[in-house]
Amino acid sequence: MIELKNLKKTFGSFVAVDNVSLSIPSGEFFGFLGPNGAGKTTTIKMMTGLFTPTSGQIVINGFDVVKQPLEAKSTFGYIPDHPYLYDRLTGREFIYYMGGLYKMEKNDLKENVERVIDLLELASWVDKKTEDYSQGMRQRVTFASAFVHKPKTIIIDEPMVGLDPRSARIVKDSLKRQANDGASIFMSTHILEMAEELCDRIGIINKSKIIFLDTRENLHLHKTKYDGNLESVFLELTKEEKDQ
Repeated sequence: MIELKNLKKTFGSFVAVDNVSLSIPSGEFFGFLGPNGAGKTTTIKMMTGLFTPTSGQIVINGFDVVKQPLEAKSTFGYIPDHPYLYDRLTGREFIYYMGGLYKMEKNDLKENVERVIDLLELASWVDKKTEDYSQGMRQRVTFASAFVHKPKTIIIDEPMVGLDPRSARIVKDSLKRQANDGASIFMSTHILEMAEELCDRIGIINKSKIIFLDTRENLHLHKTKYDGNLESVFLELTKEEKDQ
């Protein structure tokens, strides 16, 4: 479960995130949309402990990210938009390394490494050094390493970067499986169709504030006010915010 309570982040006089409150229960797939510079990545960096909030609170699976960082981080997996791997390791070695950081028992680690290799369909190249991987291959190994400890929460920033259509489908299916298994998923993306396809709820942030928050079903009703297209809803909402 993810809880953001009156979350705010400033850089000098610039307000990057302003009074954002969200609650994402276990098993919910949440899509976080917004134009460039709206506050999406800043929000994610606060959730993952990379930035400290100026004010407000972040609670992930019962742990305060600021006050209990290790406990909170042990319960979630994070997939950044530009994954970093150790080039001299194979994909399998990297996944084992990440599992070791979570202090998994040896037998559990071995079993779960095989599970995520199968889930992300990595077997044909997972024993090659990652320096030879394409962007899409690197991204799939990053997903595997984020799933290996069976996190209760998954935080994702632009998951489709560099993925070919088959890899994109594998990643989508793996994410849906995680949500079906009870994980709360927070996904930031620019791909509106992906958010509409996968997410139970969608939030739109613009100029540091949440301007839209509703279920996928209600979003479909909202779309009828425009031309039935999510892109039109997104452009109109962000345009209205800019014009105020």
